[in-house]
Amino acid sequence: MAYKITDACIACGACKDGCPVDAISEGDIYVIDPEVCIDCGACADNCPVEAPQKV
Repeated sequence: MAYKITDACIACGACKDGCPVDAISEGDIYVIDPEVCIDCGACADNCPVEAPQKV
């Protein structure tokens, strides 16, 4: 089960920098590619606003 970034995202880049498989792309709200996500939780661990959530 992959993670999804919620509307709480402040586009700070912490999740993208922490992703070991480069599954996150930039935008107004960052987006996680569920096909690439390995469900490691690094994005959630690095996020200051808890935007990445398990779906």
